[in-house]
Amino acid sequence: MTDTPRLARQPVRPRKVSGFFWRLVQVLAATLLAIGSGSAAIAQAPLAVSVPATTPLEETLQRGQALENQRRWAEAVAHYEEALRQFPGVALLQQRFEHARLHYEVGRRYHDRSFRALLRRLSPAEAAGLYAEVLLKIQAHYVETPQWSDLVEAGTRGLAAALEENDFLQTHGLLGRELPAAAFFAELRQHLARAPATSRAEACQSVAAAAALAQRRLGVPPVAVLLEYAAGAACSLDPYSAYLTPDQLSDVYAQIRGNFVGLGIELKPQANTLVIVRVIANSPAKAAGLQEGDRIVGVDGQSAIGLSPDRVAAMLQGPEGSVVSLSVSGPDGQVRSVVARRQRVEVPSVDEARILPGTDGVAYLKITGFQESTSRDLDRTLWDLYRRGMKSLIIDLRGNPGGLLRSAVETADLFLDRGVIVTTRGRSAQEDFTYSAHEPGTWRVPLAVLIDQDSASAAEIFAGAMREHQRGTVIGKRSYGKGSVQGIFALNIGQAGLRLTTARFYSPSGRPYTGSGVEPQILVRQAARPVVGQVDRPLSPEFFSGISPADDPFLLAALETLRQPVAQR
Repeated sequence: MTDTPRLARQPVRPRKVSGFFWRLVQVLAATLLAIGSGSAAIAQAPLAVSVPATTPLEETLQRGQALENQRRWAEAVAHYEEALRQFPGVALLQQRFEHARLHYEVGRRYHDRSFRALLRRLSPAEAAGLYAEVLLKIQAHYVETPQWSDLVEAGTRGLAAALEENDFLQTHGLLGRELPAAAFFAELRQHLARAPATSRAEACQSVAAAAALAQRRLGVPPVAVLLEYAAGAACSLDPYSAYLTPDQLSDVYAQIRGNFVGLGIELKPQANTLVIVRVIANSPAKAAGLQEGDRIVGVDGQSAIGLSPDRVAAMLQGPEGSVVSLSVSGPDGQVRSVVARRQRVEVPSVDEARILPGTDGVAYLKITGFQESTSRDLDRTLWDLYRRGMKSLIIDLRGNPGGLLRSAVETADLFLDRGVIVTTRGRSAQEDFTYSAHEPGTWRVPLAVLIDQDSASAAEIFAGAMREHQRGTVIGKRSYGKGSVQGIFALNIGQAGLRLTTARFYSPSGRPYTGSGVEPQILVRQAARPVVGQVDRPLSPEFFSGISPADDPFLLAALETLRQPVAQR
């Protein structure tokens, strides 16, 4: 088992703790996305909520319904994911999240050139082999024992969602045709109910029969059906497991390595457009003048308003050295033209390192993600800060979606000289492991760690270890609460892959992170005036004297904490 991704055709298992689901709709340099009415008989029923809404939950459901009705699937996925954090355990929200994700994933695949090429290249026998391999990987590596009939049912729901998407219908020459989908799904359900799958072999037989029936009744190519069943099975396991197209698999490796070809921007969907939430330093986007908060409204003369994030992402992609012309709307609403050349972009996982002016040697740095080189880059940065007078350190993990488990452990080990960093537990003994700190090379500077609601997975491993070992003060908001480990597996057929949850991870004291995250020792909330406090030690009023409320309250809390004597922290 290796942490190093290889583009070989055997299984590849970087130990990855992936970011939360909405980060799948981000686009780094426009290459990384880190989702027919007749099918209603098997698709999820349309959402029905009383109007007017009288409770926050009803309002949340109505907002989700509006996004679904507009087929803004990426925004619907993000909306329901956030709603599930606010209203955990609500079955209807979980149902809508899964429904929106199925539709979103269909769009992602059909706007992916590598997937469309795979559809043309695979024979039905090869597609059946790919589905069988997907099930084999799930059986061997997924954190829970699979229920074969559930995986078949999930694939059927995926096919139903695909038959409601114009991209799927158009690709297979079905757009505009009256399809007897309701009768097809009724017949298919009867067939599956007569012989529910109880083994991997029986699941393969059921899906082969579904593909043959779909070809006879609907004219859908068997390869398309088999791939929908493969994707549906992986997608149904949990929010972090997924089928990866060949290009998506390559993008995962690029994220792990921290370099790729593109523009160097990170995007998220918002109000029928994509908004830039990050511009990577020394990237083509930075050189072209793109800024955080800019909305992409046009690409190469074509309007991007109202298009799906995946379609816009596909428009932004291109070979190294090619040029793209963008129309962007700034925060002031003014539209301007920007021309950028796609180049190889190195993504720094350690960024913005500096000694804060006006402080007694307080250093600040931001870890944007945990990739292969993070611990080495951080150690090198710390030595540079030390030579410049670092006496204490603030590590900013806000917005950090995670990354490699190994990288989080190695990074935490830079600050701990003993004790457990994290433990993992999976379905097999191979996934049960305890990661402990080692003394050599340990940094002992006073430490504050900033987190927020978007700090997830590997970022939570680091912050949780610092908190429970009382190595540093964790400041901010409760973190996301993602406590699972994903492995990346290359498939032998089709050069595609899978991301599967292989284990769950726990804090040094054995506390699960899932659903609870890391609770900061100092809670920060942002209001008209920064309000920062801890139950037993609020910040002194004089600390805010002369400081604008527009200043960063997280950073202010860290500075206040680091100036206190050690005994008072």
